[in-house]
This record gives sequence, structure tokens and C-alpha cells, in this order.
Amino acid sequence: MAGISSLGIGSGVLNSDLVDQLVAAERKPTEERLAGKTQKAEAMLSAYGQLRSAVTELRLPMRQLSSADNLKAFSASSSNEDIGVSVDSSRASRGTYTVDVTSLASAQALASRDVFADRDSTSVGQGTLELSVGDKVTSITIDSSNDTLQGLANAINEANAGVSAGVIDTGNGFQLVMSADETGTANAVSISVTDDDGGTNTDNLGLSRFAFNSGMDADSGLTETIAASDAVMEINGIQVTRSSNTFENVIDGLTFDITAEGTSTVKVTQDFGAVSDRVQSFVEQFNALQSTIDGLAGYDAESGVGGLLTGDSTVRNIQNELRSILTRVVPGMENARVRSLADVGITTDWETGGLEFDRAQFEKMLKAYPDDVTALFAEQGRTSDGQVEFVRSGLDTEAGTYDINVTQAATRGQLTAGAALGDDFSISDANDELSLKVNGNLSVDLKLTQGTNISQQALLDDIQAQLDGNNALNAAGVSVQAALDDDGNLTFTSSRYGSESSVVLESAEDAATFGLGSNTSTDGVDIAGTIDGRVARGDGQVLFLNSGEGGASGLQVRILGDQTGDRGSITFVEGVGERTVDTVTRMVGSEGVFSSRTESLNRDLEEIQENQARLEERIAAYRERLVSQFSSADSLISQLNSTRDYVSQQLASLAPSNSE
Repeated sequence: MAGISSLGIGSGVLNSDLVDQLVAAERKPTEERLAGKTQKAEAMLSAYGQLRSAVTELRLPMRQLSSADNLKAFSASSSNEDIGVSVDSSRASRGTYTVDVTSLASAQALASRDVFADRDSTSVGQGTLELSVGDKVTSITIDSSNDTLQGLANAINEANAGVSAGVIDTGNGFQLVMSADETGTANAVSISVTDDDGGTNTDNLGLSRFAFNSGMDADSGLTETIAASDAVMEINGIQVTRSSNTFENVIDGLTFDITAEGTSTVKVTQDFGAVSDRVQSFVEQFNALQSTIDGLAGYDAESGVGGLLTGDSTVRNIQNELRSILTRVVPGMENARVRSLADVGITTDWETGGLEFDRAQFEKMLKAYPDDVTALFAEQGRTSDGQVEFVRSGLDTEAGTYDINVTQAATRGQLTAGAALGDDFSISDANDELSLKVNGNLSVDLKLTQGTNISQQALLDDIQAQLDGNNALNAAGVSVQAALDDDGNLTFTSSRYGSESSVVLESAEDAATFGLGSNTSTDGVDIAGTIDGRVARGDGQVLFLNSGEGGASGLQVRILGDQTGDRGSITFVEGVGERTVDTVTRMVGSEGVFSSRTESLNRDLEEIQENQARLEERIAAYRERLVSQFSSADSLISQLNSTRDYVSQQLASLAPSNSE
């Protein structure tokens, strides 16, 4: 296209402006058609984006309603602000309780009897301190590098022994103070000394000045400034003790946090208003979706104008699928007192396509038939055997009734002594330590209370108290029960069921004292059986089917007790909330209708861009062809003009001169 500016010199007509006009005329129809297609595709993408967003927004309120716990919504109140109460709706139930707090939990505090002249230079003695807090034992070495009061405090703090230490300036000298990190008698501190270079380990000279246990003389070692104590409360006259001021698992679903002694009346009621609010949120979100659909796909009969997605099959399919879920009788509830949303006051306005919510009707039905209303929205498994519990379903679980058969009941791991436990005992340094390995990975160290003439029951109570207060077990949410079998042998049984359950004796001082000189450890076994006639897998007490196992695929049930054989059936009901969540998830997922439509539109845009590129190539070729043709024509015209001028000159020269 170089030299196009010279066009028209020969003719004065075939110039670059004329080329531009002809090229523009050639480009315009196709360019306008491609621009129109681009604009429509982009508008459609935007419309589907709005619709997808509105459909996705429906998932949150329905996910809340798909949880049975959210349809209970209990609330708790306390008449005394010093006795706080919180509620877990998944486990709570209605009730009124009289609470009387008689004691708060406190952490033990100790102080040195001796007052030291200096915190950073005066020697405190060298040797080893052994700190016992609960089931944790920590050794701390005091040598020339930390043989001062401050050095001792720092060493204790750095050891992470469950004890904090500090140095107090009394004005007359310095004293060491220590306190347990946790409250309760189970976290009381015991300190012993070995290798004391200032005398014996118990003469209160040198490092032994920092020894302490509850049985020491009143004038020896450290002094107890605050005794470790447990929190004690009575609930409806029943005494309950905890090591902290938080009481959990006393009443199902309730947690008490106490800050002072006193009494309170605690009421647990079902919060019907909170559940109604969740349903109202769903109704509003569905109506917002319907409003979005009306704006994108509606049609005004008077003006004859429709929305961008009017008549779109994707929109129709979405509406039809959601309406089918929301207006149907829930499968499995055909004979229930609540069968559909209309039964609880949620109806369709056929003029607008939106939903209407009768709050009073809903709360009336929720109060009268809570289980049916729960099943209406959430998934539910109704079992015919009282010792069979529904755990959960899978994505492929279908509504229906499925038979359950157990061929092997789940058991718990147990350690059994080889000899009967005696009638009374003397517990001393020689036999007060016992170590267990629980469930394969939990090390449990017990340190029994020393004493003489201890009865068999007192020993069992002490062992159980040690187990109940064990930090490792509590952190793992596991418990171990100590008891006697029919032969009088000591047993330790894990609370966990299944093949991962076990109790093994790791060590015991004078094991024969407890009949553990010989012992047997039996691992637990997982449950085995069938669901819907198909062989199921077992995990502890939970029996389940994997995906691809028919209508009951993904179904999980917990089987209690040790009965084998026929265990009745379970009827799985997939409520409106659960079904809607699954449907919306599928719609907006990578394989859903929105992905399919947007991928198609994006392919259209790519094709339009390819057509645009081809148009540019064609127009460029067309321009070059015009320039070439115009250049040739212009050159010819220029030659003709030159010939004309030459002929004119020759003719002029042949003409007779006027002067002659």
C-alpha cells in the first residue's frame, strides 16, 4: 500500500479517498453483522452470569435448612449472669434446671519459705527438680548456669512443665512463686529433688528448699498459698465436679461458664422464631431469583417486548426443576402429617411465580410435628430398630427403605489382668506408677495416690479418677473405663469401637500388685454386615456402603449393642433443602447447565474473532487489489493524457500562422 498517496495524479479521480470509501463499503455489512453477534453473545454471557449468581444465592439458605440441627434452634437463658450458659442445638432439648454453684475452680499457687537477698547472684543450690502436674512429669537441671532465684524461675518457665514461675520483691528480699497453668485438683503440683549438692534431697537445704508435695511437713519445702480446687455445682440437686470453671457434657447440648458462686434457673426452649427466620430467608432468596428470571426472560404482552432470555430452554429447565422440588410431596413422606411445603404454609403465587410464607402456620406445624417438619427440609433416616442410628447419606443415596443385617458386632479394645485384684493395698513409691498405650498412639501415665490399707473400691476409684483427668485422653476425646470382670480381674476398656481400639500395658511398678504380672490385650473389631442386601464396610460401629452400590450408595448407619442378625430397616428421606442444595450444586458445577451455555457462547465469540480476522485479511487483499487496479488505470490515463497533449501540440504546430 506504499505510494497510495500518489493515486489520482494521472486521472484526478482514482485517488486514495475513493479507495477508502470502496473499502469501507465492502467492510461495513460483515463488520456490523459480526459486531451484532458479539454484542448479543456478550449480553447473553452477562445474563447467564446474573442468573447463575441468583441460583447460587439460593444454596446458602437451603443449606442451612438442610441441616436437621438448624431446624431445632434451641436457646438457653440463665437468671444469674455469673452462671453463663450456651447451647448446641444439635444435642439440646427443652428443659428447666436449678443450678447452685458452691465452689469455683482454682489453680494451685506455691511460694518459697526462704527469702533470698538477691535474685541474680545468690545461689539456690544445684541438682535436679522433678515437677509432676497431672500426668506430666518434667525434669529440670539446675547447675552453675542457672543457680540463682531468677535462673530457677526461668528454667521452670522454659521447661513447659504446666507450671509458671516468677520472682517477687517483697521489700525485705526475694521469694520464688509458682502457680499451676490449669485449675483443678487434677493439676496439683508435686516437686521432688535429686542430686542436691547442698545436703540431702529432703533436708530443706540447698535445692531441696523447693520440694513440695501435699504430704510434707508444714514447715518444710515450699508453702501452698492457694490450694488447687475443683469447681462444684449442683444441677437439680445432683452434684457435679469439674477441674475448670467450664462445665461441658453435663447436660446434652449445654455448656456452663461460671464466674462466681450462686444460684440460677436455666431454661432451654425451642426458638421457633429463629427457624422461621431461616425459612423466611429461603423464601426471599427464591423470590429474588424469580425476579431475576422475570427481568431476563419475562415478556410484556402489551408492548410485545421480551427479555434477552425470553423463551430460553435453559431458563425453563431451571424453573421447572426447582418448582418440581418445591411443590412435590417429598418421597418417603406420603403418609406423614407433613408431606409438602404447602402443609407448612409455603405456597406458590401462580401469577408471579414467587413463594408466599405463612409464618404462623409454619410455627404451628413445627411445634406440633417437629420430626416431620425436619424431614421435610433436611435429610433424615428413620430406623425401625431403636439401637440403629442414621449417620449420613451420600450424593447418590436415593430416598427409600433399606434392610440392615449385622454379621459381626463392633467391640472395644480391652486389657485384662491375669490374676484377681486383691482386697486391700499399700501404695508407695515402689508401685504407684502405671503406663498404658491406648488406641495405638496415646501414652497414658497414671500416678496413684499413695497410702496404706486402701480398699479395692478406693483403688478402683483412684485409678478411674486418674484416667478421667488424663490430659492425653481428654485432648483426644477418648476415655478408658477401669473395672473388674466376673473373675475379679482388673480390666481397662477403651471407649472407642473398632479395629483401631486397643489398651496395652506399657509398664507397671510391681505389676503383680494389680494382677497384671500376666495380662491379655484384645483389640476391638469393626462392625460387619449388609445394607439393602449388599456387603457393607465397617468403621467402628458405623456400617456404610460406598458409591455405586445401588439406591443406598453412601448411606451410613451406627449400630449400637451387640445383637447380630436382622436389625430392621432404615427409611431415608431426602428433604426439600437437601434436594435443592444438590440440584443447585449440580446446576452451577463444572458439568452443569451454566457451564454448558457459557462454554457454547465463548466458542461463538472465538468464532466471531476468527471471522473478524478473516475479514481483515479479505479487506486488506481487497484494498491491495483496488490500489493495483487504480494504479494501472491511472497510469493508462496518464499515458493517454500525454498522448493527447502531444497530438494537440503537433496539430497546433501544423496550423497556419496568423502572421502570414
